[in-house]
This record gives sequence, structure tokens and C-alpha cells, in this order.
Amino acid sequence: MRMMIFGAGYSGKAIGLEAKAKGADVCGTTRAPEKAAGLAAAGIEPLLFDGAASSLSPEIAARMATATHLVQSIAPGREGDPLLRLAGETVRAHMPALQWIGYLSTVGVYGDHQGGWVDEETPFRPVSQRSRERVEAEQGWMALGEKAGIPVAILRLAGIYGPGRNAFVNLQNGTARRLVKPNQVFNRIRVEDIAGATLFMAERGVGGIVNVTDDEPAPPQDIVAEAARLMGVAPPPEQAFETAELTPMARSFYGENKRVSNRRLRALGYALRFADYRASLAALWQEQGWRG
Repeated sequence: MRMMIFGAGYSGKAIGLEAKAKGADVCGTTRAPEKAAGLAAAGIEPLLFDGAASSLSPEIAARMATATHLVQSIAPGREGDPLLRLAGETVRAHMPALQWIGYLSTVGVYGDHQGGWVDEETPFRPVSQRSRERVEAEQGWMALGEKAGIPVAILRLAGIYGPGRNAFVNLQNGTARRLVKPNQVFNRIRVEDIAGATLFMAERGVGGIVNVTDDEPAPPQDIVAEAARLMGVAPPPEQAFETAELTPMARSFYGENKRVSNRRLRALGYALRFADYRASLAALWQEQGWRG
């Protein structure tokens, strides 16, 4: 397997490490030159790509020419998906060896369901502009795959956390908050399970839409309380969501309330490494891996 990851950030890098562990040759793009050394140290060949260029660099084009598996982790903007814009119509010409595409999307495309359950058959109901952009990108990648005869997996990710990005870190640096909005729940997913699920589907050529999420939608304040219990510290006081000072983006997340089913992921045969937040937080704390 020769994997190329567009957007080797938090999730993309984890996917690259998982692929490397399975013997794959991996390269990944970053928009920040200072992050290239970290990718190289992890065994992922770094390539600079800011998503705004009008053409692909010779280095990226050369790597695309030999890639067998593509992961697109760069969020679209108002101009659309940057890779579709640059190579969508000619993906077969750019990537003649390509066997599989994975596109990292978000459960935000479902919108608000007032706490009800959603699955891959649930119609789109995006609320935010960023979720509407995701819908357009998903449709673009699915159409590309159908036209090129390449399986495309759309991985709809829940709230991402893991080493270096979790409630323990927030408690330690004083930014943890217990915002309470009655009946509000979120699904989550450990970054290691994003990597594991991506490689599971890549190795099997699985296409279609798959929710990549844990088993237990839960109120966000409960996660903070559980992390504080494990750390042996007092949790921050509860705050009413309505009166809390939040950025517009942070507030928008609370405008969507749903429970996301991972039944299809389970049916494919993937076994979650961290099925719920309690087991996940306990492992992060016991192994002291939460700092990252």
C-alpha cells in the first residue's frame, strides 16, 4: 500500500502512523512548514500544500502518480474541496494506480434531530455553513468515485479526541467547562479509532458512507466530571448554556443535538478500541497518554 494523505494533521497523522505500522509507504501534506519535521520523524514523508494553490506542485504530482490509497482530510471552504478543485476531473490521470479513496467528513451533515437517533440513511439536514460545505464535498467525492470506478468511503466522524486533545488537558490548563443544556448529547470518537477504521476500510476496499463514532452519546458535562474524578480534582462548576460566554462556532455546536448510530461500522466487522468515554478516559489516565 502506498498511501497519500491530504491534511496530515491530528487525524491524518494518526492514520499515517497506523498505515506505517502495517507496512505501508506513507506521505502526507501540511500547510505549515514547521510541522514537516514532525511528520518526517514519524516516518511520513512531508509535502507542503496549502489548499489555495492554482496547481499541484511537481512533488505532489509525483507522489500522486504512484499512490494506491488516498485519504482526504482537508476541510472544504467556500471555494469547495481543494483537491476536487485541482484534480477532480483528472484523478485517474493524476493517480493511475489508485485503488481506494477515504474522505473524512463529519456527523454535522445530519444537523439537529432534537436528541433522536440518526444513521447513514438519515437525510441531510446541515445547519451550519461548514456542514453544508461538507455535504457538497461528500457528493463530489462520491460522484468522482462512481465516474472513475474507485470505491470511496465517506467517514462521518463524531467529536474527535485522544492524546493531547481531551478533558484532562483542559482541566490541567484551566479551560475545562461544564456547560449544561438540558437533554443535550454528543457522540465522540478516539483518534486511534479513526485511524483503525480508516485502515480497516482501506485494506478491504470498503466504499459508501460509514459513521465513525463511539457507542454512547453523552452530555458534554459528564465527560468533564469523569475526567476530574479520575484526576482526583474538583470539577469546574456547572454553567447554564444560555448564559455562558461562547464563540459563535462553539455555540453553533450546541445547536445540533442527535444520537449517531455506528451500526454499519460494527456490521463491517470493525471492533472499536474505545467504545465509550468512560473506558477511553480510564485508559488515557492509566497509561498517562493523555498529554500526547
